[in-house]
Amino acid sequence: MIEIKTSPVCDGEFNRGVFATRDIAKGELIHEAPVIPYPNEQDEFIEQTVLADYVYEYGINHSAVILGYGMLFNHSYEPNATYEINFENHTFDYYAYTDIKAGDEIMINYNGEVDNKDPLWFLKDNDDKESE
Repeated sequence: MIEIKTSPVCDGEFNRGVFATRDIAKGELIHEAPVIPYPNEQDEFIEQTVLADYVYEYGINHSAVILGYGMLFNHSYEPNATYEINFENHTFDYYAYTDIKAGDEIMINYNGEVDNKDPLWFLKDNDDKESE
């Protein structure tokens, strides 16, 4: 149903994305990505690694590193997929938010809600550095 290919929305060394290998209907489960949860007090250590780019909030007191294809979905403010946290299975479950055609890149909104247009955290950091 999905595969990893070079993404036209990314640049740099790791310009990968998740693509549909067949048509996917709105609401269909795309992927269940396992997570490695950890207490928020350990964020200072994770922030010193590349894994910080693959961390999501995971409840009130925890964050989680996303595994599987979950760490390779790219961002869009007009996503065709969304995700839900499944605490019982310790997964992030990705669903088609719209019908997705075979060959389309599957995109999520990194802000967690499909209609959230807030600036992304990593762009805020760049804006802060540029204004210094």
